[in-house]
Amino acid sequence: LETPLPRTGNAGPSPPPVTELLPLPVPSNSSAESLDRLYPAVGSTKPPRKRTTSQCKSEPPLLRTSKRTIYTAGRPPWYNEHGTQSKEAFVIGLGGGSASGKTTVATMIIEALDVPWVVLLSMDSFYKVLTKQQQEQAASNDFNFDHPDAFDFDLIIATLKKLKQGKSVKIPIYDFTTHSRKKEWKTLYGANVIIFEGIMAFADKELLKLLDLKIFVDTDSDIRLVRRLRRDISERGRDIEGVIKQYNKFVKPAFDQYIQPTMRLADIVVPRGSGNTVAIDLIVQHVHSQLEE
Repeated sequence: LETPLPRTGNAGPSPPPVTELLPLPVPSNSSAESLDRLYPAVGSTKPPRKRTTSQCKSEPPLLRTSKRTIYTAGRPPWYNEHGTQSKEAFVIGLGGGSASGKTTVATMIIEALDVPWVVLLSMDSFYKVLTKQQQEQAASNDFNFDHPDAFDFDLIIATLKKLKQGKSVKIPIYDFTTHSRKKEWKTLYGANVIIFEGIMAFADKELLKLLDLKIFVDTDSDIRLVRRLRRDISERGRDIEGVIKQYNKFVKPAFDQYIQPTMRLADIVVPRGSGNTVAIDLIVQHVHSQLEE
């Protein structure tokens, strides 16, 4: 388990100076103004967040089992005696490169939490609707899906705000084989824990304000490439040449410019992704401590 805090004392050499980020090719419907809302500058003088402990010394009000949660007080601890939500949902943001294992880590957290109301929201559902020209570019692997402007951040933020308040929302369904949204939408309902995962989970200032805990899944680039090849070929109908072309042209440069720098905004960094069970356990302990406060 690692936290992205600056080293002090004799902990080792200080990190190299941050270089200026150069712009990547953006989707054709984007504008320069839209980049103003991106995450705070990496070299910001804002002091780093204090390290927090994942250990909870107090006795938990829940008796947890492997299959269900038994409430000793007769009601969920996040609801008051009138049956209304006593506080907003706890939102976990999961960021990291493409195929880093974000969804797997999210699933492991959900299973380990063992509480009945958890919502998993994927950023993949919020790709913008493409124009006819952009669809043609996407079909030839020439459209940049790894740029912030490829996502509908306004819809993401509006959706998370409603879920955080315990309201139900309609979520678009994205079809990766046709690069378009399906006609039908799915319904999600409010929960006590919301996990939001995506490559640009930390790339918008307003979105960052909604995240109570930010986790960055840090996985080796070679492993991510192999996973992406396997996934895109078997699940999304791509060919190996197209996947490699898209990776070299868009995915890797976007990770270097837009995704990796946001690791410094995370509260917790999880090396090796889902293989780091110690980190998963500590995250779960921390979330439980927040729910029980």
